[in-house]
Amino acid sequence: MTLTVFDYAVIAVYLVAITLFGSWFAKFQKTTKDYFLADRSLPWWAICFTIVATETSTLSFIGVPAQAYAGNMTFLQLALGYVIGRVLVSLLFIPAYFRGELVTSYELLQRRFGTPVKTIAAVIFLITRSLADGIRLFATALVIAVVTGVPVTWIVVALGVAMIVYTVRGGVAAVIWTDVVQMFVYLAGAIVVVVALLHRIPGGWAEVVATGQAAGKFTVLSFSTDPKAIYTIWAGIMGGVALTLATHGTDQYLVQRLLAGRSARAASLGLVTSGVIVFAQFTLFLLIGVMLFTYYRTVPAPAITRNDEILPAFLVHSLTGGTAGFIVAAIVAAALSPSLNAMAAATVNDFYRRYYRPDADDATLLKVARRATIGWGLVQLAVAIGAQWMQRSVLDNGLAVLSLAAGPVLGAFLVGVLTKRVGTAAMMAGIVTGIVVVASVWWTAAVAWTWYAFIGAAVTSGVAVVVTLAGQRVGAGQRAQGTGQR
Repeated sequence: MTLTVFDYAVIAVYLVAITLFGSWFAKFQKTTKDYFLADRSLPWWAICFTIVATETSTLSFIGVPAQAYAGNMTFLQLALGYVIGRVLVSLLFIPAYFRGELVTSYELLQRRFGTPVKTIAAVIFLITRSLADGIRLFATALVIAVVTGVPVTWIVVALGVAMIVYTVRGGVAAVIWTDVVQMFVYLAGAIVVVVALLHRIPGGWAEVVATGQAAGKFTVLSFSTDPKAIYTIWAGIMGGVALTLATHGTDQYLVQRLLAGRSARAASLGLVTSGVIVFAQFTLFLLIGVMLFTYYRTVPAPAITRNDEILPAFLVHSLTGGTAGFIVAAIVAAALSPSLNAMAAATVNDFYRRYYRPDADDATLLKVARRATIGWGLVQLAVAIGAQWMQRSVLDNGLAVLSLAAGPVLGAFLVGVLTKRVGTAAMMAGIVTGIVVVASVWWTAAVAWTWYAFIGAAVTSGVAVVVTLAGQRVGAGQRAQGTGQR
């Protein structure tokens, strides 16, 4: 079975429509405040939906069902940490962000520690986002390649161009409001998959439950103390909370959505509500994985090279009449939540204005922002093309990249918000040590990636505090010695 002309038409129409919809916001982009923050006009529900859509990429749409298809539902332990982490972000970071006219999250570090700490955090963001979102773009292209037979590279270019066009033209407003639309599109797609699977499984839902229970697919909790086990209750809570504090509380990609809110209360309500929706959504995706496992117990499974391909293979072999085209469009919807505008915001505010043109007027900054958007779009295209040679799950790869550098940056934010005693030098020592330790842990594969953010934050903040206390003791000793000599 292959896609029909009608399927291709559905995909093409969706891509064109979403590009035109995003481009429509170009007429509202008069200033950098419009381009980067949508004039701080977002209601709480829009913040909620855009965060859900931003967090739920193709990595989730195809990767989470693959987790349950090949394993079980222990991924939900990490999702539980995501919910708790959002509550902590609303308590710790959001009030600080709304105490001033911030454009990027890293300006908070500028106020607290000065330029060096702010700069290294912004550099880490630009590098990790380029890698993680390039992988996400590849994941989408992989799905379409499986169902169409078109080479992945061509698909990457087509999707990347659409993403760049509407982001350059419409700014963050285009990204956010297309997110809102696309969230409902991909959820509708997921529901269509559920209905299609239940219709094809002899015995329906009762058979899914019986088969899933017999195979241990509904296992949610793992109390394993093996540090290399990816999904355990310990890694889920501690690692999930740390990763969410980093991604939703310090990473410009998601913080930008919060800064565009009408108030701190709107940002907090939208963020916490999104956690509940994301948890329910991940549960739905995992159930799809169990349904796929059940379905392929009764019919021959398609030939796949990696578990991530199981949902796309089901689409192309089992769905007809435009349904497959709609599901592919839904998967595209889950992918097209670009970070390009957030990266442009960091480029302009944290680098261009700071180091090159502090006196640049707003019109100049807006031009630079659009050029930066295009530039980072091309970088992500290059990463997506190179990601074809990855061996591990795209879900694990994407989350691992974010986790590697998220911890040290989170450590800096936590120290900056929770204490006034640590200075710039101690904070830089903490960040450098945190990066080295996490890199070593990754290189040696000593622990699972779910621990990276927690380890990085703990080491970074711990070293910064220890260096500060040591410096104070040395200073106190020198002052005492000087007093004795007098």
